[in-house]
Amino acid sequence: MTNNYILARLKKTFKLSNQKIVELFASANYGIKEEKVVNFLRHNQNSKFEKCSDIQLASFLNGFINENRGKQDGVQPAPEKKLNNNIIFRKLKIALNLKSEEVLEFLSSVNFSIGKSELSSFFRKEGTRQYRECQDQVLRNFLNGMEIKYLGREN
Repeated sequence: MTNNYILARLKKTFKLSNQKIVELFASANYGIKEEKVVNFLRHNQNSKFEKCSDIQLASFLNGFINENRGKQDGVQPAPEKKLNNNIIFRKLKIALNLKSEEVLEFLSSVNFSIGKSELSSFFRKEGTRQYRECQDQVLRNFLNGMEIKYLGREN
């Protein structure tokens, strides 16, 4: 999955305006113009399409956490230079203040089943024995489950 796809899905699921997305970037100390956000959301065949980098998506997700959980005191966390599905999944779980049971409910709402231990392996530190790489299929189903929960869309 691309960063642009994830950004577009979050925009749709949470009914975020382009201006609100700019504000979320700003909340994470990343200045961006609305025109650039529009270009991120264009179809990749469009000549004005721009690829959303890992740092940009990480900044947006940090702003999303700030919006939903409140800004931390002191220095804001630096955006990751390299994102993977595990980091994206973890940031969304934090932003929405989800417990493992709620994440599993999101997944089961789209008929995707994993165990609690498998889920927790996605949130472990990379390099530990219990760590497992989160595949696109898992993250996509989580995004689909979020859409059902927050938009009331049926599967």
